[in-house]
Amino acid sequence: MEAIQHFFSSVNGLVWGPPMLVLILGVGLFLSIGLKLMPIRKLGAGFRLMWTGRKATGAEAEGEIPPFQALMTALSATVGTGNIAGVATAVFLGGPGALLWMWLTALVGMATKYSEAVLAVRFREVDERGDHVGGPMYYIRNGLGQKWAWLGILFAVFAAVAGFGIGNTVQANSVADVIEANFGVPHWVSGVVLMVLVGLVLIGGIRRIGHVASALVPLMAISYLVAGVVVLALNASEIPAALSLVFSHAFTPIAAQGGFAGAAVWAAIRFGVARGIFSNEAGLGSAPIAHAAAQTKDPINQGMVAMLGTFIDTIIICSITGLVIITSGTWTQGVSGAELTSLAFAEALPGVGNYIVAIALAIFAFTTILGWSFYGERCIEFLFGVKAIVPYRVAWILAIPVGATLKLGFVWLVADTLNAMMALPNLIALLLLSPVVFKLTREHFARQQAPGAR
Repeated sequence: MEAIQHFFSSVNGLVWGPPMLVLILGVGLFLSIGLKLMPIRKLGAGFRLMWTGRKATGAEAEGEIPPFQALMTALSATVGTGNIAGVATAVFLGGPGALLWMWLTALVGMATKYSEAVLAVRFREVDERGDHVGGPMYYIRNGLGQKWAWLGILFAVFAAVAGFGIGNTVQANSVADVIEANFGVPHWVSGVVLMVLVGLVLIGGIRRIGHVASALVPLMAISYLVAGVVVLALNASEIPAALSLVFSHAFTPIAAQGGFAGAAVWAAIRFGVARGIFSNEAGLGSAPIAHAAAQTKDPINQGMVAMLGTFIDTIIICSITGLVIITSGTWTQGVSGAELTSLAFAEALPGVGNYIVAIALAIFAFTTILGWSFYGERCIEFLFGVKAIVPYRVAWILAIPVGATLKLGFVWLVADTLNAMMALPNLIALLLLSPVVFKLTREHFARQQAPGAR
């Protein structure tokens, strides 16, 4: 086990080194500039499209689920332990400045997520069951041609395996930890309960996942945000100082204090970007797999709905978690992960705060496991056909209780490493296919501005 951990540590240091961070931020910045900051300028239009996309019209019946459910499915996979445990880990290891780097990653990540969804809808296919399938593996093959097919295969392999880390065992592990700490339930019991619940939903495929996600995701996100706003209201006097720490220590080292070991600027950047990507998944290529199933004929509209996922996940939800932790002062007490977030909420809401975090984390993780199961199934279908879906689904369900009993540190390490491995093929494809995104976007808004257009 020690040798395996050493191997992943070495690979992690390589794939999350300066080149990867520059590539993730650089691709996002390149796409943002190429789109003339459209994702930020059209944020309001994106929310309007999301609201009107709750139900698809008969004219837009191509796809399995309405655009709103596609976004909720994508959000079900992104809003998870990264928003609670991931943010806490970033602040613990990188200091308050890590939060600013998460924000910057999200702002350029909106353009990345938009581009991914545009390409996913533009180059999607219909499989032998009549379902619409898409994502990086398909827009690589159909957009770049057969000579690049190997890159799509690499993505599908990395994503199918990475899902067991980022979307399965990490989620189960964090839930088991926080449930045991707050309710005294053994890890294996939490794992078995999660396994049963996930199995019941997965029987219904993407349509049932879409229905469950569209019901649970808004409810859990709003509930968590309300609790966070209450805590920030109680800590209102500390908010200016907290924001000062965020901005100052994003660019200057922060000394050791209390149980905090101190952090260089590089740590703030590295953990802010890495945990930001882990949370919102912009650049990983996972979310477009869900958006490819949307009932729409317009890639641009779905792209504008998709970009909201990054904004909601990081700019809103992760910010609440980060500011609650910093304003409470608990980030200097030597604890990390979900335990740190629980401690921060409990400081402001004694006897209640830790339970809010425990319940939110359990629901977040449950929906993340559902969303990522769909991603993994689509990748395994791309590699081996529809016959491989059921065996993959069985393996996915059985991995949940196993993940619940693993050590958190090792699980995070593997998930973090596999994130980068699946991001590489997708980021290369986004750069090569960016002219397609820019062209489709220009034509779409030109049509909207044409005389007589509605």
